[in-house]
Amino acid sequence: MRFTLPQPAHAPASPAAADDSLGALPEWDLSDLYPAPDAPEIAADLDWLKAACLDFAARYEGKLAELDAAGMLACIRAHERIENKAGRIMSYASLRYYQQTTDAQRAQFLQNCQEQITDFTAPLVFFSLEINRLDDTLLDGWLAENADLARYKPAFDRLRAMRPYQLSDELERFLHDQSTVGAAAWNKLFDETIAGLSFTIDGERLNLEATLNLLTEKDRPPREAAAREIARVLGENVKLFARVHNTLAKEKEIEDRWRSMPTPQTARHLANDVEPEVVEALRNAVVAAYPRLSHRYYELKRRWLGLEKLEIWDRNAPLPMEDDRLVPWDEARQIVLSAYADFSPEMAEIAAPFFERGWIDAGVKPGKAPGAFAHPTVTDVHPYVMLNYLGKPRDVMTLAHELGHGVHQVLAAPQGEMLASTPLTLAETASVFGEMLTFRKLLSEAPDEAARKVLLAGKVEDMINTVVRQIAFYDFECKLHEARRAGELTPDAINALWMSVQGESLGPAFTFMQGYETFWAYIPHFVHSPFYVYAYAFGDGLVNALYAVYEEGDADFQQKYFDMLSAGGSKHHKDLLAPFGLDATDPAFWDKGLDMIAGMIDELEAMEG
Repeated sequence: MRFTLPQPAHAPASPAAADDSLGALPEWDLSDLYPAPDAPEIAADLDWLKAACLDFAARYEGKLAELDAAGMLACIRAHERIENKAGRIMSYASLRYYQQTTDAQRAQFLQNCQEQITDFTAPLVFFSLEINRLDDTLLDGWLAENADLARYKPAFDRLRAMRPYQLSDELERFLHDQSTVGAAAWNKLFDETIAGLSFTIDGERLNLEATLNLLTEKDRPPREAAAREIARVLGENVKLFARVHNTLAKEKEIEDRWRSMPTPQTARHLANDVEPEVVEALRNAVVAAYPRLSHRYYELKRRWLGLEKLEIWDRNAPLPMEDDRLVPWDEARQIVLSAYADFSPEMAEIAAPFFERGWIDAGVKPGKAPGAFAHPTVTDVHPYVMLNYLGKPRDVMTLAHELGHGVHQVLAAPQGEMLASTPLTLAETASVFGEMLTFRKLLSEAPDEAARKVLLAGKVEDMINTVVRQIAFYDFECKLHEARRAGELTPDAINALWMSVQGESLGPAFTFMQGYETFWAYIPHFVHSPFYVYAYAFGDGLVNALYAVYEEGDADFQQKYFDMLSAGGSKHHKDLLAPFGLDATDPAFWDKGLDMIAGMIDELEAMEG
C-alpha cells in the first residue's frame, strides 16, 4: 500500500491571467476533509492510523490462511478503514499542495504526511503478499460461502494477477519504505521545477500555463513568441528534465527486472486490468488511421489559416472564423449542467453540488498546479475538481470532462475503498462522455453552418489530441524506456526519440521549429504515471462506440450507463461493455471510434465544397 499524490485525470494546455469578465471563480473548501493543516483531527487520525496498522499486523500477519470466510471479510473491512483514513489525510495534504505548489510550508506538510503514512503502513505490506500465497481452493471456498466476501472477488483477482511478479516479503517492504525518496521525490522535483519556470513575453513574466495558453491565441505572432519562449526555457532546463526521466526510467527498469516483468508496459497493463493485446490493437488501429485523421484534418486547417506549412504554434490555433468571446463561469456552468440534464436529470443533480459546495477550484493563481483533474479523495467524502479556467471554449469542455469524472466517482463511491477506483482505461469513460454530451448539445444549437464548422473542427482537434497525440506519446514512452535499458540517455537522444513520433503522427502539413524537440520535458504523465497516456485513447474510442449505441436509441441506455459507472472497479471492461453489445477485445471495436472522427472530418471537407 503506497499513498501518493493524486494524478491529473485530464491535463490540457490552457491558462493565463484571471479575467474579471469571467465572474467569480470558485475555490476549494477542503474543510470536508479537515478544517486546517494544524487541526487536532489530523493528529488524532495519524495516531489512530499508526495504532490501527500495528493492530492489523498483529491480528492477521501470517494467519490469513487460518481464517474462515467471515474472518477474511472482517480483515478486508479493517483494511478498508485504514485505506480510508490514510487516503483522507493524503487527499487533504496533496490538494492543498496543488493549490500552491511553490509554497514551501504546503510542500513540507505534504512530505511529512507522506513519510508518516509510509512508515505507519509498512506493517501492512504482508497483506497483499499473503493473499497471493493463498491456495486457490481455499479462496474459492470462501467466496462461495460468503456473498459479502464474494463481492471483493475483483479486488482479489487484481491482487493475484501480480503473483508471478511478487518479490520476497523483505524486498517488498524495502520498496515500500524507500518509495518516499524514490519516484515520489523525483515527481515532486519535477512538479516544483515546472511550477517555478518563468517565461518572458513582451516584457511580461508568465508561468508555463499562461505561456501555453498563448498557443491558442487568434493572432499568429503571440503564438510564435510563446512557442519560441517555451523552447528557450525548456532548453535551458533540459538537463534537469533529462536527469528526472533517466532516473525514473532506470528505477522502473530495475524494479521490472527484479519482478521479471516481460515489458516496461506490463505493470501499467496489470494496473489497468487490460490485456496487452487489447492495447496493442488500439495502438495499431490509431497509427494506421493517422493519414485519414490527423494528416487529413491538419491539411484542412493549413488551408483555413492560409499557410503554406503549419508550425507547431499553429496546431491549437483558433480558426479565422471562430468567435473569440470568452464564456463567463456562470454560462459555462449552465451549458454543462443543461447538457447533462438533457441526457439524464439525475446526472445534472449529481454534478450540481460541485458548483454549490466548494468542490471546484477554477481560478488561475501563481504557483497553482497546471492543467485539470478530478480527485475522488475517499469514499465517504466526495471528489474535488481542479481547473485553470480562462473562459475559452476548450475550458468549457474541460469543465464538462472533469465533472464527468466527478459524477463517476460519486456513483462508484458506495463500492468502498477497494472497489470504487476504476482502472485508468475506464476512468476516462464518464469524462469523455460528458464532453461528448456537451459538444452534441452545442452542435444541435449552432445557429448557422459557420458556427457548426467551428464546433466540429474544435471537437475533431480535441479528439486528435486525445487519440492521435496520446498514442504518439505512448510510442515515445515505449521508445524512451527501451532505449534507457541500453544506458544513460543524453538530452539530445531523448529529443530525437520525441521527434521520431511527431512527424509521423501530425503529418506532412507541419514543419517543426528548432527547439520543439524539447517539448517532451513538460508532459507530467511521463513522470508521474508511465504509459498512462494510452488510457485517453482507450477512453475516447470506448465512448465513441458507446455514444453510437446511445444514438441508435437503446431505450435502457441511461440505466445501463449509470449501472456501468456505479460498478466502479468491480467489473472487467468486457463485463461492463457487454450490456451495450460492445467488446474492446475485438480489434474492429477501435475502428468504430476512429470512424466517428473520420466522419466529422468528412463533414468538414464537404463544407469546403
